[in-house]
Amino acid sequence: MSTSHSGHRGHQPKLAATTLAALGIVFGDIGTSPLYAFRECFHGPHAAPIDPRNLTGAASLIVWSLLLVVSVKYLFIILKLDNRGEGGILALSALIRGAMTRSGGKVSGRILMFGLAGSALIYADGMLTPAISVLSAVEGLSVSAPMLSQWAVPISVMILAGLFTIQQFGTGKVGVLFGPVVLLWFATLAALGLSSLWAHPQVLMALSPLEGVLFLVHEWKHAMPLLAAVFLAVTGGEALYADLGHFGARPIRIGWFVVVLPALVLNYLGQAALLTADPSAIRSPFFLMAPEALRFPLTLLATAAAIIASQALISGAFSLTTQAIQLGCLPRFRVRYTSEHSVGQVYVPAVNRMLAVACIMLVISFGTSTALAGAYGIAIALTMAITSMLFFSAARSVWGWSTMNAALVTGSFLTLDGAFLAANSLKIIHGGWFPLVIGGGVMSLMLIWIWGRKRLFARISRDALPVDALLNDLGKGRIHRVSGTAIYMSGKGTQVPTALLHNLKHNQVLHERVILLHVMTLDQPYAGKDEMLEHHELGEGLHRVILKFGFAETPNVPAALKAHLPETVRFQPGKATYFLGSETYGVGKKATFIDHLRLSLFAIMARNASPATAYFQLPPGRVVELGAQITL
Repeated sequence: MSTSHSGHRGHQPKLAATTLAALGIVFGDIGTSPLYAFRECFHGPHAAPIDPRNLTGAASLIVWSLLLVVSVKYLFIILKLDNRGEGGILALSALIRGAMTRSGGKVSGRILMFGLAGSALIYADGMLTPAISVLSAVEGLSVSAPMLSQWAVPISVMILAGLFTIQQFGTGKVGVLFGPVVLLWFATLAALGLSSLWAHPQVLMALSPLEGVLFLVHEWKHAMPLLAAVFLAVTGGEALYADLGHFGARPIRIGWFVVVLPALVLNYLGQAALLTADPSAIRSPFFLMAPEALRFPLTLLATAAAIIASQALISGAFSLTTQAIQLGCLPRFRVRYTSEHSVGQVYVPAVNRMLAVACIMLVISFGTSTALAGAYGIAIALTMAITSMLFFSAARSVWGWSTMNAALVTGSFLTLDGAFLAANSLKIIHGGWFPLVIGGGVMSLMLIWIWGRKRLFARISRDALPVDALLNDLGKGRIHRVSGTAIYMSGKGTQVPTALLHNLKHNQVLHERVILLHVMTLDQPYAGKDEMLEHHELGEGLHRVILKFGFAETPNVPAALKAHLPETVRFQPGKATYFLGSETYGVGKKATFIDHLRLSLFAIMARNASPATAYFQLPPGRVVELGAQITL
């Protein structure tokens, strides 16, 4: 009895530390929404009139959106759909495909398309969230230091430039500070809300969902813009699922219900109470809740919270890119691992540059957080709707639910998602087109890459020599053999790799031990030790090896071969030679204009992809590249 009690006691500090860390990474986005979400309900040409009943109604809509969308949909249901601990829309898509394959059913292409669409939209979100969070925080200067208000845009640009510059050093060292700062932020949100509520407790009527419904009915002319503004309060919901792999479900749930939800609810109610007393405070209700002496420190704290919120999305974009590369949806980018201990801490220079330029251009071109709010929301609303549609397939294939039960729950999700999506669609002409264009562009590149790889594999397979023919020639002693081990990267078929044929053609020799290696990515984040390697001895010194990695793993080929190859192969990492094909692509004359365009883009992406040597962590001094021209 005493042993179990002491073990339980030892668990508590670890859970508390993980929950604190989760506060810093997971809830930064949703935690900075009070800076602009409530204000947008009563701001702009289509805003509802400011009166006590409407203020209570708007607060009610926000509170119940947080409860239904974040608490019920994500925390209670979606978080249970983890792919061996990993979350996010790409992991969910892979989980469904894996379940369908295991059950012997046909894997629907629609699942992959939904996964790609959701992933592409997250890149658009990764551009908009840092821009709107940092700019809305710095705009607090108009209240705390009016003489600096005209410098909001230049200061925001400098902060964003600095934020993207430090990405190369990794977030591990800075991450230790995130949790305490965000905890202080949520404590401040709660304290500000309570101080305003104390004077106007009648706003607590907002805890009744009826107030929100009556508000929408009464202000039906403004209903759609209102819902679009309310949605800004739940925009971090998808991040809770995406960051599941870093912390696990329990710390995220504890952090939400113990700290985040109470603080957010109190702050939104406090803003409604402040505006009940002083409608002119609509220009900046969040900062005007604070006493004048504390407004400047509050601006600094808000800016720190906004930077942390931005960091979470930037890190998420890096992680998503590495998953997409592993799953074959994007070409190999140069990926740097910034921590010796945490595989999840990665830095992708190309993605960092793209996000930095986009964020800075957004701040400069839109100029205010209100203008940016017009572009913000549509991408996340679409991603949430896609997650709900994927949930239907997951409930059926992963959990084995009946069609009726899956349809009922999915239908209730889509009712909420559909209302928010319809409301946000009105923003398209006011800047909402931007994330849609970005998302559409990224998804198009993903589809072109997948299509091009299939076409390339079909083209190579058509002209390739079967392994049996090579074994036949080796058996007749026609090919001269030299000592050592050669490893040829190979496709999943039974053909001889192009690089091996080129080596035979030019050097007219073959090593005494030849490994035909195919690296395969599974529809799960990590491969088990027993399933990582398949080995088949083909005879005449030839071996077919399939190495399997999960989509969240770093493919270290030499280390995996050393750890899992049978001793009979006599594999020595420092003495083996790796032969890689270095193809250049031409476009055939018979290609249509569309095919010509797609193949040209595929060729450009392939040309700019990171070398396989670095990606598979091969020793550069042991790699031989053999070029080939392939007409697609």
